[in-house]
Amino acid sequence: MQLYQREAIEAAVKLDREAMDTVEVGFAALGRGEVVQPPILSMAIEESNGEVDVKTAHIRGFERFAIKVSPGFFDNPKLGLPSLNGLVMVFSAKTGLVDAVLFDEGYLTAVRTALAGAIAARHLSRENSRRVAVLGAGEQAELQVRALQLVRDIDTLDVWARRRESAEPYAERMRALGLTVNVHDSVKAACEQADIIVTTTPAREPILSAQDLPEGVHVTAMGSDSPDKRELDESVMIRADAFVCDTRAQSENNGELKAFARKADQDTQNGSAGIKGDKSPGFGGLKEPPFKVYELGRVIAEGQRLRVSDASITVCDLTGTGVQDTAIANFALSRLTS
Repeated sequence: MQLYQREAIEAAVKLDREAMDTVEVGFAALGRGEVVQPPILSMAIEESNGEVDVKTAHIRGFERFAIKVSPGFFDNPKLGLPSLNGLVMVFSAKTGLVDAVLFDEGYLTAVRTALAGAIAARHLSRENSRRVAVLGAGEQAELQVRALQLVRDIDTLDVWARRRESAEPYAERMRALGLTVNVHDSVKAACEQADIIVTTTPAREPILSAQDLPEGVHVTAMGSDSPDKRELDESVMIRADAFVCDTRAQSENNGELKAFARKADQDTQNGSAGIKGDKSPGFGGLKEPPFKVYELGRVIAEGQRLRVSDASITVCDLTGTGVQDTAIANFALSRLTS
C-alpha cells in the first residue's frame, strides 16, 4: 500500500484533457449501466458545525475502485484551519486490498468537479461559446473557467458575487489568465451576454431565474450539493429546452430537482395536483417533473444531441458523484506510479 500527500498528488494531476477524458469515460460507463454507485452517505456533526460525506463507485473494467471521505467543518477558519478536507482510499477491484491512500485534502474533488463542468459544456453548450458568466468567487469559480478553456475558446468573463470585495480579487486572478473580466453588481447584468453561465455558490435560496437567461445559453449549476442548498429558480428548469443532471436521484435529494419534489409534497399534503405527472413513490409522490430529465452519462454514452439550434437553452445540474471520484483516483494513481 502506498501513501501519497497532497503535494505529490497536485504535481501529478492537473486540469488537462487526459484527466477530463478519464472522468468522461466514467460518466459514459454510468450511462451504459456499467457502474455500481451506492447513495451518498452523509453525517451531520452539528455541535461542531460540521458534516461528512462518503462517496464511492465501482466502474466495470477499471482496475481500482475508490472510497472518498470528505469532511466539511465550517468554523475551522476561526481556528486557522481549512474548512474542507478529506482523503481517498483506493482498493483493487480484483482482490479488495488497499492499493493506496491519497491524502489529497479535497484537491481531487475540486479537480473532478471542475472537469465535470467542462464535460457538460462540451456536450451541451454552443461550440462557438466564448463568454462565460460566473456567479460566485470561490475556488470553483476559478477552476470551472480554467476547465472550460479545455473545451471552448473562452475570452471574456463576467462575474457576480454577493460581496464585491470577493469578486474584485477573483477578477484580478482571472485577468492573469489573459481573459477580459467584468465585475457586475447584479446577476442579470452579469448574465445578459453570456454563452455559458456557471453557478458556484453555497446559496440556500435561488439566485438565477429564467429572466436572467439570454437566448442560446448553457447553464452549469454545481453549487447545490446538499438538501439545504439551491441556486436555480424553478423557472430556469422549466424554461430550458433540455435539463440534464449527473444523476437524477442525487438531483432530487441534493440538487435542483428537489424544488419540484418539495412542491409536489406540499401539493399532495394540501390535496391538490400541483405538477402534472403520474403518482409514484420517490419523487415527492409524483413520477415526473413538468419537463424531461436527462442524465449526463446517457447523453454521453448515447451521443444524444440535446441542443437542436443555437437558440436552445440547456441546463446541467452537477451534484458530484462517486463515479467521478473513482475515475479521478484511478487517473491519479496511474500518474503517481508511472
